[in-house]
Amino acid sequence: MDSDDILKGRILSRREILGLFGAAGAAFLVACSGDDDSSPATSGGNSSGAVAEGTPAVSGGSAGVSAAATATSVPSCVVLPDLTEGPYFVDTQLDRSDIRSDPTSGVMREGAELTLTLNVLSVGGGSCAPMSGAMVDIWQCDAVGVYSGVQDNAQGFNTMNQKFLRGFQMSGADGQVKFTTVYPGWYPGRATHIHFKIRKGNEEFTSQFFFDDTLSNEINNNLAPYSRRGANGRTQNATDSIYRQSNGILLLDVQKSGNAYAATFDIGIQA
Repeated sequence: MDSDDILKGRILSRREILGLFGAAGAAFLVACSGDDDSSPATSGGNSSGAVAEGTPAVSGGSAGVSAAATATSVPSCVVLPDLTEGPYFVDTQLDRSDIRSDPTSGVMREGAELTLTLNVLSVGGGSCAPMSGAMVDIWQCDAVGVYSGVQDNAQGFNTMNQKFLRGFQMSGADGQVKFTTVYPGWYPGRATHIHFKIRKGNEEFTSQFFFDDTLSNEINNNLAPYSRRGANGRTQNATDSIYRQSNGILLLDVQKSGNAYAATFDIGIQA
């Protein structure tokens, strides 16, 4: 069980990024625009090892690489693997798109439905293409801040042998994976977030997605079972040390449809 506060890797200069983009091997990317070398910031929502130069290019609810990218328009954020997993990663090997239930009991976790769509892209030769065969895990706490499969004496829960809100999908020919989950709750010291891990061959990238504070506060104050705790005491993004390192690049653009929510995010991987 890792701590969210463990940092690995280092910040890359733009010159190093340009060299890495053309090098052999694999590196994980979260793409954004901008060429200001003076103000790099770390990306990934959890760990050093990235650089974000400028403002993320966000379109249609996703921050990602344009398929029209060229060798002279290199994605500005390159994230190396070997980053912290954060707390409670359990390699459950649950191949499923709907992660809300515990597979043993069938009991569904309460909470607002959230559909999370991730588009995994292969970046190389100045272009992007869907990447198939990437293993994408997500894991998160439930509406009241509880993770499955762990014992946490500080927060007073023991969910060993349970596997709710965990699962993976393999990206298909379109590079896409889609999860049905719940809008995550919160626990002391952290902003609202979802952990994810992408594995392809011998490489892996682990990071976290974040949520808009206004929406998180609204849900926690007004919607059961979140309202049992409310938003009072919830760590806001600006005071979360992990979020601050991300420069907002991994902030999801969540859209509401009826009583449900949805978000889409593009992630590029250099092949």
